[in-house]
Amino acid sequence: MFLKQIEVGKLAVFAYLIGGDDGGDGLVIDPSDEIDRILRIAQNQKIKIQYILNTHAHVDHVMGNAAIKEKTGARIIIHEEDAPFLTRIPQHMFAMFGGRPSPPADQTVKDGDFISVGDITFKVLHTPGHSPGGMCILFDGMVFTGDTLFVGGVGRADLPGGSWTLLKKSIQSKLLILPDETIVLPGHNYGPSPTSTIKSERLHNPMLR
Repeated sequence: MFLKQIEVGKLAVFAYLIGGDDGGDGLVIDPSDEIDRILRIAQNQKIKIQYILNTHAHVDHVMGNAAIKEKTGARIIIHEEDAPFLTRIPQHMFAMFGGRPSPPADQTVKDGDFISVGDITFKVLHTPGHSPGGMCILFDGMVFTGDTLFVGGVGRADLPGGSWTLLKKSIQSKLLILPDETIVLPGHNYGPSPTSTIKSERLHNPMLR
């Protein structure tokens, strides 16, 4: 499997490009910015992006959806509870961040659903708290945590639709129960390292004590 963590834009968002070792069908998680760069990496790896997977519907994670979809025909997938917000983000927010409004979702998912592309299958973990439909994506000893869990921190819970109670419950019941060695792949480069493990976050994340 090919997996590339790509830090893009001024907000240190991590986009993830995933496909087969020899190219073929793949997907991108949270394309935020620098879309030409993401597409160039995909082209170099001979990956055809079939899906755009959004961990949640906040502007800084979805403002590249339109450009990727136009250039690849990829389908947008998001949790059913965040899907309505994709097309409700105020225009001034996109102007502020230099992005474009997202098209509506082509497919919605819920907790426990599976998303398959090529020979790769991901499991959806609904982790509300940062947003109502926030989700993490589990795959083969790795978990893409979006803005639910960072390296050494957690996502904000004070935005509309957020809840610290729900966020803490989501992390404890869906993420901290994963095997210790599970690799944490966050939605932003906000910590001392770009990746972590569940064991390390359980032991050392000050927000989880």
